[in-house]
Amino acid sequence: MRLGAPHHFKVNKMKIKRFEFNMFPVNCYVVWDETYEAVVIDPGCYYEEEKQALKTFILSNKLTVKHLLNTHLHLDHIFGNPFMLKEFGLKAEACQIDEFWLENAAKQSRMFGFELKEEPVPLGKYLHDGDFISFGNTQLEAIHVPGHSPGSLVFYSKGDNCMFSGDVLFQGSIGRADLAGGNFDDLREHICSRLFVLPNETIVYPGHGAPTTIGIEKVENPFFR
Repeated sequence: MRLGAPHHFKVNKMKIKRFEFNMFPVNCYVVWDETYEAVVIDPGCYYEEEKQALKTFILSNKLTVKHLLNTHLHLDHIFGNPFMLKEFGLKAEACQIDEFWLENAAKQSRMFGFELKEEPVPLGKYLHDGDFISFGNTQLEAIHVPGHSPGSLVFYSKGDNCMFSGDVLFQGSIGRADLAGGNFDDLREHICSRLFVLPNETIVYPGHGAPTTIGIEKVENPFFR
């Protein structure tokens, strides 16, 4: 289990804790503001010690988790959904177009050589492009950016000048497009039309790896040269 190194980007009121979970590994974010209301994004906790680390952090910081968000429903991003339901009574919110991945989760895990410890739980709410997710004094906007998966969502905070990009956009790279429902051209096009139009200083917190900014990726990302 990797708990994530501190980063040097600065947001306004929002506070962010990054965990790195599971064998892939995936970034799980706990996001909250001064009200101590929070969201958890992509709870990829697979091992018991990872689940307990997430739970301990939430409880020790006296956070009230209002939403459980999945950027998309690939296996590595949803391992902890059953745990979050059991411990905090929260079902995940995600795009309906990706729901077929829940039905194929057990098969997908066997392809990678392991068995699921818990069956995926149904989504609690469908999110659509342009929806706002509110907690405390903070809002995240859901931006639909298909291509890595058909239902990939990016969660953008205009007020705090940052986004949680899932597997859409990485530091120096973009998401793979060779899985079911993926499309390389769609991914590049939607990154350009939906994300690269945002301010250059927008911080990008990806589903894997270190944070970056929109401005850096517009200039340095080899997929857009």
